[in-house]
Amino acid sequence: MKPPSLAEAVFSVKSFAASMAALYIAFGMGLPRPFWAMMTAYVVSSPLSGAVRSKAVFRVAGTVLGSAASVVMVVGLVNAPELLVLAVGLWVAGCLYLSLLDRTPRSYVFMLAGYTAGLVAFPGVADPSAIFDTGLARVEEIVLGIVCATVVHSVVLPRGVGPVLLARLDATLRDAERWTLDALSGSGDAKTAVDRQKLARDLTELRVMATHLPYDTSEVRWMTRPVRALQDRMTYLLPVLAAVDDWMASVRGPDGALPPDLVPVVENLKRWIADDESVGGAEAQRAALDALAPAVNADSTWRDATRLGLLARLRSLVDIHQDCRELRAHIRSGDRRLPERLDPLTRSRSRGVFHLDHGMALWSGASAILGLAVICAFWIATGWSSGAAAAMMVAVFSCFFASFDDPAPGIRMFLVFTLLSLPVAAFYLLIVLPSFDSFTMLAASLAPTFLLLGAYVGRPATFGQAMALLFGVGGALSLLDTSTADFASFLNSSIGQIVGIVTALMVTRLCRSVGAAWSARRLLRAGWREIATLADSRSAPPRGNFENRMLDRVGLLSTRLAQAGPQDDFAVADAVNDLRVGLNVADLQRVRPMLGKSSESLVGALLAEVGRHYRGLSTRRLEPPRPGVRRAMDTALAGIAASPPAPERDRAVIALVSLRRSLFREDATPGATPALPELVTT
Repeated sequence: MKPPSLAEAVFSVKSFAASMAALYIAFGMGLPRPFWAMMTAYVVSSPLSGAVRSKAVFRVAGTVLGSAASVVMVVGLVNAPELLVLAVGLWVAGCLYLSLLDRTPRSYVFMLAGYTAGLVAFPGVADPSAIFDTGLARVEEIVLGIVCATVVHSVVLPRGVGPVLLARLDATLRDAERWTLDALSGSGDAKTAVDRQKLARDLTELRVMATHLPYDTSEVRWMTRPVRALQDRMTYLLPVLAAVDDWMASVRGPDGALPPDLVPVVENLKRWIADDESVGGAEAQRAALDALAPAVNADSTWRDATRLGLLARLRSLVDIHQDCRELRAHIRSGDRRLPERLDPLTRSRSRGVFHLDHGMALWSGASAILGLAVICAFWIATGWSSGAAAAMMVAVFSCFFASFDDPAPGIRMFLVFTLLSLPVAAFYLLIVLPSFDSFTMLAASLAPTFLLLGAYVGRPATFGQAMALLFGVGGALSLLDTSTADFASFLNSSIGQIVGIVTALMVTRLCRSVGAAWSARRLLRAGWREIATLADSRSAPPRGNFENRMLDRVGLLSTRLAQAGPQDDFAVADAVNDLRVGLNVADLQRVRPMLGKSSESLVGALLAEVGRHYRGLSTRRLEPPRPGVRRAMDTALAGIAASPPAPERDRAVIALVSLRRSLFREDATPGATPALPELVTT
């Protein structure tokens, strides 16, 4: 536990100031639960002002929506408690499902709409005639906390998302250049796979961070379109780097040396990647690569096709690095006017870029319904006066950690720190609040605890524990009417909180906890299903959609494999190779309509075999493609190579050769160099 840094101390002071402003205004307005406003200010706060602003509107919308839904449900079903519990449970589950399918700040609309309904509806059961006033008061208190936090973090020493995002982008670009040089030098080692997984994780994190950029306080917010375009171009680096590494190995001789005519071109390309201006610009690199490209025809050999594929991937590498450099230079310039060459890149922004798991989202919603049903059944059967507090906690904790593979450790951590917070909460509620005679004295008494905890909330390593303590103290103050609080009500309310958290923990462990290995298998299967669907389709997806989803899966998968440890049953699975396969299938789908009728039918037969292969894969026993896939692939390669020369013919040959290398890595390079028609197996 290192002492707080200056940045953490500043964040804590700003958060405390926002919470005290919200509390002061809530007291002045005579709101019944003023500490809701204070607690909300802490929940909304973030070290990055852009993140606070981006979430503020969505949090307000979710709060209003959840409060309105709770009023409607309580008024209509208060005389049928079982139906009311079912209605609230379905509402929480439905909102949780939607929030898990939206990995952007918009998800807060649905998550808050879900558990806010529980926070308003369950206490309102005791006095349904006042449910509208209760719902209105909750909205006022929560919106007040959101507004105060947003204003303070936006005005007082704001720390923008933009500079942090650009620093991360620059670091990722430097890593990509280093890995490009490694691929061109043939110096990749066992660390290469780890580097690729890190690149995938970094790009996914940057994409999530960029969703806050339009709401940022820095000037970088005007560069949102170029930043997103830069991320889209960097997305292609991972599969292209993997392909270049593979292709370079395929053209090297037994001694590891490149063909003599390739050596000076590759050396110049390495110097250009290292930003050596003496070797010319991107156009010079493209011209040198194009000059070495062999013509493909019926007499072409496998070596010719391999060389054509390598040169095409090297040309793609030049294009990506040039686009990334120009986009980064434009962002650095701060000019809001886009150069004509970059404008198409910013307009082709991909959609649907995140992996979505509908099954797990539905299952998480079902567990939330079960947890609420269990605690509410106990509440109704016993007539327990603090049952509402327990039900509220189940609604909250069923949502908070639902995005985790196993939410149980997070809920258990909150349970432990909630227990630790009870003495502090009792001190404030039973000793401090009854005795203070001015708001200044109250703020002074709250300052030591909340300033200290706030500093550790701003530190990622201690965020969870510090937030749990804050939630425990602030939650205890928020749940009770501070004007009538006594030891008995505090004890009942605290027991209700603990019982609710324990219930959420037990139901989660029983129904919702899954291991990292289980999630990894599910991610692999999702990628295989998408490749099979892509192969069966008659058209390719919009550029960027498939690539970004698969890249997202690579990042998610690498994290889960690290958590799961060695897993022999699917250790040979390679999500990066799956991404390359999908890109080649997409290329074939795009070029397919441009080929002649006979060539199109050959490609169609091949894609049907690829689709069958990926639909039949199992993570329990990974099997190589069946002989029919190789037969269809070599037949298509020989047939298309013999067709009349055309740019689309060369694109199809490159995609087919790349697909063969990805699916049959053990024999993709024949020992001899026969003509392409001779590759057809019998």
